[in-house]
Amino acid sequence: MKFISWNVNGFRAVLKKGFEEIFNELDADFFCLQETKMQEGQADFHPEGYYEYYSYAEKKGYSGTAIFAKEEPLSVTYGIDGKHNDEGRVITLEYDDFYLICAYVPNAQNELKRIDYRMEYEDDLRAYMTELDKVKPVVYCGDLNVAHQEIDLKNPKSNRGSAGFSDEERGKMTELLASGFTDTFRYLQPETTGVYSWWSYRFNARANNAGWRIDYFIVSNRLEPKIKEASILTDVYGSDHCPVSLVLE
Repeated sequence: MKFISWNVNGFRAVLKKGFEEIFNELDADFFCLQETKMQEGQADFHPEGYYEYYSYAEKKGYSGTAIFAKEEPLSVTYGIDGKHNDEGRVITLEYDDFYLICAYVPNAQNELKRIDYRMEYEDDLRAYMTELDKVKPVVYCGDLNVAHQEIDLKNPKSNRGSAGFSDEERGKMTELLASGFTDTFRYLQPETTGVYSWWSYRFNARANNAGWRIDYFIVSNRLEPKIKEASILTDVYGSDHCPVSLVLE
């Protein structure tokens, strides 16, 4: 099974930048999007052979997630146990053998002014994933808005304490992994440096590869033997993020 996750930073915008061609070329079984920035009916994209699931933020032009799946799920859930659904951040698809969660994790914002909400979200999400994991394995993906370790961003010293690299956010990622989950990219490439999934639009960051690895596929520990590939597709353009991929046996 092949999974793709991509923060497109505006689905309508990326549709004008060759998204359909990229989508077809990657040929994933599951294609997850974050930051779609749209409302229902605003994007005309209906790939043949896929089921479509969208979650929209109440605020127009903000947040939002989507999943395109070749196989119809047993069930579809939006939000986290009835919470955190007003910004369209979480979609869960249930299948016979696993749950797939696509998420766009809230940014803590400048001066960490939204850090309290971010911590609440992280705790609720971890509890939700832990409960699902008791039933069947979980595949969790998306823009998780945190570089976990210093190896995960170009300039860790100057960014220490900033949104996405605060001790609080990094600590929540550590808690999540310690509760029974695996960062698939680091599982296969524990020492790899200089591979990132997001670059600021400022200061020629992408050209200089001054990036952050904040997009992930995280799976239940018992899926580790099934991880065949976990990649960051840095040659794909169209957003300030690039897609990340996972192949499970």
